[in-house]
Amino acid sequence: MAPDPALSWGAFAGTAAVPGAARAQVRLGEPEGYDERGRGRALGGRVRARTAVAAACLVLGLGLIGGAVTGSWLTGDSGEGGAAGAFATAGSLWHSIPVDQLFPPTVEGRGAGPGGADRTWTRVAVAPDSGCANAFDPLLRKALAPAGCARLLRATYTDATQSYVTTVGLLFTKADAPAMRSLAARFQNEGLARRTDLMPRPYAAKDTVAAAFGDKQRASWTISVLTEAPVVVYAVSGWADGRTVDSPQPAADAMRSGATTAPAQAGLGNEAQGLADRIERTLRRNVDPATDTEKPS
Repeated sequence: MAPDPALSWGAFAGTAAVPGAARAQVRLGEPEGYDERGRGRALGGRVRARTAVAAACLVLGLGLIGGAVTGSWLTGDSGEGGAAGAFATAGSLWHSIPVDQLFPPTVEGRGAGPGGADRTWTRVAVAPDSGCANAFDPLLRKALAPAGCARLLRATYTDATQSYVTTVGLLFTKADAPAMRSLAARFQNEGLARRTDLMPRPYAAKDTVAAAFGDKQRASWTISVLTEAPVVVYAVSGWADGRTVDSPQPAADAMRSGATTAPAQAGLGNEAQGLADRIERTLRRNVDPATDTEKPS
C-alpha cells in the first residue's frame, strides 16, 4: 500500500547522554619547536592557527557544494551529480511531504490577476492520491504515457469571491531526466499544451463550490512539463456556477492583451496560470527552503 501523502517522516529521537562519573582532566604542556635561529618556542599557537584555517576552508567548501546542489535544481542544470540527486528527491516528495505543504489551504497570488491584480485562492477539496486511470482525457493520457505515472496529486481551489474554481495537479512520473526533457520538447514543439483535446480534467468534490466542475465546465488550462524534476504541473479553471464552455482557451492565449473570449474576459486564464505557478514554487521550496519567495507574475 502506498504511503499516505498527508503524512510526513517522523522526527528522529535525540540520543540521551549516558550518566557516569566525571572524567579526570589532564592538561598537557604545549609542544616545543625551534625557530630559524635554533631557539625553543611553543608550537601550540601555530597548530591552533592552522587548525582554524583548515576548519574555515572545510566549512566554506561544504557551503559551496551545498549551494551548487540546490542551485543546480533551481536553475534546471541537470548535468551534474548534485542535480541528479535533487531530481530524485523531487520525485519522492509525493509520499514524504504533508498535503498542506504541497497544496496550502490558502495561496496568495500577488500580481497574479488581470492587470496585475492580487489574487487569493482557498482550497476546497483534495483528491485522494491515486494513479492516473481516468484522470486525463484519452489523448492527454496517451501524450503523457512515455513518462509513466508514479502518483497523481490534485486539489481544487476557489477565488476570494467564489466565482471561479481551479483544479491544480502534480503528476509525479517514472521518467528520468532525459525522458522528461524529451517530453517537454515534444509538448513545446508540437504545441500540445494548447490543444483543446488535451485539456486536463478537473476534480469536483461533493458539497463544495466545485461540485458542478466537470469536463464541460473547463474554460482555461495550463500544462508545464518540468525538466529538473519528474513532475508535470497543470491547472484547469472554470466558473463556479456550473455553466458550460463552448470555446475553452489555453491560459497563455487567454492572458494576452486584447483577448476577447469569455475565459479571457473573466480572467480564467490568470486563475489557471497563477495558481499553477504558485503550486510549482511550493514544490520547489519543499526541495530547497531557501528558494526565493513570491514574486509578481
